[in-house]
Amino acid sequence: MPTGLSLHVGLNQVDPEKYDGWDGRLVACENDARDLARLAGAAGFAPTTLLTPDGTVDRIVGALRTAAERLTSGDILLFSYSGHGGQVPNADGGDAEPDAFDETLVFYDREFIDDELHREFGRFAEGVRILALLDCCHSGTAIEMPDQNAAAARLMPVFKQQEIYRRDQEFFQELQRDLAARKDSERTADALLISACQDNQLASDGDTNGKFTGTLLDVWRDGAFRGTYRTFHREILGNMPSFQSPNLYVTGRPGETFLAQQPFTV
Repeated sequence: MPTGLSLHVGLNQVDPEKYDGWDGRLVACENDARDLARLAGAAGFAPTTLLTPDGTVDRIVGALRTAAERLTSGDILLFSYSGHGGQVPNADGGDAEPDAFDETLVFYDREFIDDELHREFGRFAEGVRILALLDCCHSGTAIEMPDQNAAAARLMPVFKQQEIYRRDQEFFQELQRDLAARKDSERTADALLISACQDNQLASDGDTNGKFTGTLLDVWRDGAFRGTYRTFHREILGNMPSFQSPNLYVTGRPGETFLAQQPFTV
């Protein structure tokens, strides 16, 4: 019988000492993590939840690597993140990033580049199904939003992104070069991502859940939803506002059998 492990990260703020005084306070991210952990547990996963201030790079990477050691072909990992998103310039030039930026997850102690997450997913054995749910902004201010929504966006402010990048530019550039140099020798992760929005959009926070996570939970209806991952994504998309369009994206070759399953099938 397959094994399902899940990791749920929810950050209502970050460490201001690591972000030059900015604490990035949000409202609903910890609720997102708790609610998705409950969903996962009901579906047969063994969930782990990391909430503020436990959402550090070391703890998150450690939990992912522990899961990678345990899971084998046919098993499944569910990873969810709710918090701020940001960007750093793509210094290595080896990625096919159309906007010339690497997207980041704003963990408690530092920004985590999308290539780092891809590297961690690549540590899982071939045949492990990987599903990621990311409820955060993936870019800057390329779309105008109504004022009441812009105030609650899960976006690391652009001026703060630039400030932190200037401070840590050497670290990020060295990290990007190292990740690029290792790419050819590392396995491409076979993963399915359903994200809160497109790369050029913002993701809205909320009073109880983020707009994306809340809509996902509504569509799921405590397991009453029937369909595939693609129809699940389409129904979520159809219930979202026009300024926030969840994306379905795959890396590697996760396989049509996986994509055609009922979501959250262990």
